[in-house]
Amino acid sequence: LKIVTLALGYSGVRRSIIDALIKLLDAEIYPIIPAQGSVGASGDLAPLAHLSCVLIGEGEARVKGERISGAEALQRAGLAPITLGPKEGLALLNGTQISTALALDACFRTEDVFDAAILSGAMSVDALKGSDTPFDPRIHQVRGQKGQIEVAARLRDLLIGSAIRESHRSGDTRVQDPYSFRCQPQVMGACLDLLRQAGATLEIEANAVTDNPLVFEDGAVLSGGNFHAEPVAFAADMISMAAAEIGSLSERRLAVLIDPALSGMPAFLTKEGGVNSGFMIVQVSAAALVSENKTLAHPASVDTIPTSANQEDHVSMATFAARKAGDIARNAASVVAMEFLAAAQGLDFHAPLKTSPPLQKALAQVRAVSAPLERDRSLAPDIAAVRRLIEQSAFR
Repeated sequence: LKIVTLALGYSGVRRSIIDALIKLLDAEIYPIIPAQGSVGASGDLAPLAHLSCVLIGEGEARVKGERISGAEALQRAGLAPITLGPKEGLALLNGTQISTALALDACFRTEDVFDAAILSGAMSVDALKGSDTPFDPRIHQVRGQKGQIEVAARLRDLLIGSAIRESHRSGDTRVQDPYSFRCQPQVMGACLDLLRQAGATLEIEANAVTDNPLVFEDGAVLSGGNFHAEPVAFAADMISMAAAEIGSLSERRLAVLIDPALSGMPAFLTKEGGVNSGFMIVQVSAAALVSENKTLAHPASVDTIPTSANQEDHVSMATFAARKAGDIARNAASVVAMEFLAAAQGLDFHAPLKTSPPLQKALAQVRAVSAPLERDRSLAPDIAAVRRLIEQSAFR
């Protein structure tokens, strides 16, 4: 990101600065940068200083997992320490690249969680013997929300061909499913719309000039405020909201599946209750993560604290907003992994009836790393394995 913004030609740096950064990147030599220490206003000053230190032979870098000094990093890349010229130090320190990078990472992680949660949600609907009527296109067309329409269509496609669904299409006395099942298009669709908005903002920012002052071809040197990361902060907070809601909805479906009064299946999804607690503590763990996410999802962008002797008297807190968005996405990935395990267990209870072909594929992916729970065992390795699948985009 720093290479891109400098290469646009408005930062007043020599070509050799950009070439040196490219050479480090090509050699997979990465400056070690702390994720804390920026308020996202006059650029990500402190973190970007750690990036820039390596260019002058200071600081530290990471090469294939090894931590080395900035001087050694330059030697390995075949570079000599750079003596910075006028404006070059400021151009390297100014900018929103740290907060933008962290926000992009959170966005990509949340997209993976979103895709997985659509699948786990559809599996839970079938495990519950839930209705697909709430996904009827006519319902969503009359509202007109784009994300909602797309999520409903995806859920319909995932449930087509389910023998489990056909088995209770007539004679089912349950009128409506809980909101976490039937309102998936409305909630997940709103999350999708937010993620798209955030992604569009971050794509612009990744290709933007955000240092100061800026040097133009006509010789004008203009001082402004492109380093203020408010767009990034808002985008990161939107990602946080979406990721928190995806996890919250997933945990509620898990809670329904383990409740025999709501699911019609054995309590805690275990055939031999009493001595076996089944998925009881899995839901407790999911609830803990969801509760944590609710606190983390409080917007960082509404906070500000004056810095630099009140010259920088309004700041964005974008770097923290982006960092905690990533934390929320990681927590949500664990929650969705837990739902996958519970939904898979529920589908197994309906054998010999089979779910739809696409959900059979998802079930097979889960079962490849987690066997059915016959009696209590530690499910921590299973949760971790399914979470890895989510983070590897296996459910896209």
